[in-house]
Amino acid sequence: MKILVIGSGGREHAIGCKLKESPRVEKLYCAPGNGGISMDAECCPVGAMDKEGILALAKEKQIDFVFVAPDDPLAAGMVDHLEAAGIPCFGPNAVAAQIEASKVFSKGLMKKYGIPTAEYQVFSEAEKALAYIRENNTYPIVIKADGLALGKGVIIAQKEEEAAEALHSIMEEKLFGDSGSEVVVEEFLTGPEVTVLAFTDGTAMCPMASSMDHKRAYDGDKGPNTGGMGTVSPNPFYTEKVAAECMEKIFLPTMHAMNAEGRKFKGCLYFGLMLTPSGPKVIEYNSRFGDPETQVVLPRLQTDLCEIITAVAEERLSELEIKWSPEPCACVIMASGGYPGSYPKGLEIHGLTESGQVEGATVYHAGTKLENGKFVTGGGRVLGVTTKGETLEKALENAYQAVEKISFEGAMYRKDIGKRALSAGRE
Repeated sequence: MKILVIGSGGREHAIGCKLKESPRVEKLYCAPGNGGISMDAECCPVGAMDKEGILALAKEKQIDFVFVAPDDPLAAGMVDHLEAAGIPCFGPNAVAAQIEASKVFSKGLMKKYGIPTAEYQVFSEAEKALAYIRENNTYPIVIKADGLALGKGVIIAQKEEEAAEALHSIMEEKLFGDSGSEVVVEEFLTGPEVTVLAFTDGTAMCPMASSMDHKRAYDGDKGPNTGGMGTVSPNPFYTEKVAAECMEKIFLPTMHAMNAEGRKFKGCLYFGLMLTPSGPKVIEYNSRFGDPETQVVLPRLQTDLCEIITAVAEERLSELEIKWSPEPCACVIMASGGYPGSYPKGLEIHGLTESGQVEGATVYHAGTKLENGKFVTGGGRVLGVTTKGETLEKALENAYQAVEKISFEGAMYRKDIGKRALSAGRE
């Protein structure tokens, strides 16, 4: 098969690397890709949102299957566009992708079908939202932009002034564009966070290995929210008992709810969960693989990814037995100095040669370019340094050893990825 992966980040690099392991994959393409992905696939300069351009590319290269990885093209109907032309895809169609593209829709779905989530209200006017927050007078309070905002459209306000500022920037200054036309104001949940990605074809639901993301920029969960500074898998808080409860009360009910709404979801459904004192609750859904969760989940996958994605497209997922490596996996993100704010680009990256790397380490490229045979920085999150180990402790030790061999000017990374997971393991 000739497969085209759409996207340009670390997630897409991890997907490409896993697909390359399949004997069924004859040739791998990526659009638009990045510097590192160009080592594993033929990169084509077509934007992820360019539906006509992607379709033309798929026809020109005689692509057999397209893996649509990012949220924006899914919400914009990339899958609908390609499938209408007879090209099978992995990823939900536009109406199913609304589960991520609209927080208002997803919260309404959970309320209607009794799927556990935080209490909430929806507002289209900043004054009314603030009046509700004042009246409630309970902090912290969570304010979410309705639409897609690169994973950054959530603000946790600790007091009224912060809530007012958040509403002003989202709804009036349009910090996230039209995504902030409506907001969801919801209660702040407490407990360990867990991410569970799941393969689903709308008839079967196969949860993947669990993971734990680290959203804040700095050690100790301090600083601004980012797209994710590192991940570990498995998540020790996600026990077999919790998994069974999630399957019964969240995962299957979500699949059935989407079917009942005429929005059959086929692809990867991302469950962002909070294990609260009163049981697991949904913080958010995503309509695709998470980044950087993919970078620790896919290395543990033992079943052929190509087999899985074609089974999802053909609605025969229940025929497969999906297997996972028991070895824990860790990923440390190396980011540009200044991220998630402004940062320089075009800085040379050193230490990416095979000889410079720790044995067993995989470096997934997120924001890199290949210029004159050298890798340079091209984004906020630059690299995801990933390793496995017999234990989580060993996986993390290996990952940090690998990080130390890589350098670029102003590189920043958290030194405490997995710390909470390790302490949970000892409790």
